[in-house]
Amino acid sequence: MKNVWHDLKEILTNFFHNFGWAWWVEIVTQTPNCTYYFGPFLSTKEASNALNGYVEDLEQEGAINIQVQVKRCKPQALTIAEDLAEKRETYNKPAFSN
Repeated sequence: MKNVWHDLKEILTNFFHNFGWAWWVEIVTQTPNCTYYFGPFLSTKEASNALNGYVEDLEQEGAINIQVQVKRCKPQALTIAEDLAEKRETYNKPAFSN
């Protein structure tokens, strides 16, 4: 019965996600300047129960000023790095340029 529930839950979660009805944990950090999405979840309770682990992981990676929100959405990307373009420019510059 547990496998049946797991399969049904996965089907429902995918269905809800396709329509933007699934719940996601959105975490915005100041440093790095990123937005992270974790999910999808069927309920706010399920998402809320999982969010502490995500926050702890980001804190261990050195993230600063973490803001968390559980919401219904359909993110286009799981990680959005606002300062990624600046980092690319920095890393793509030759060491010795005129």
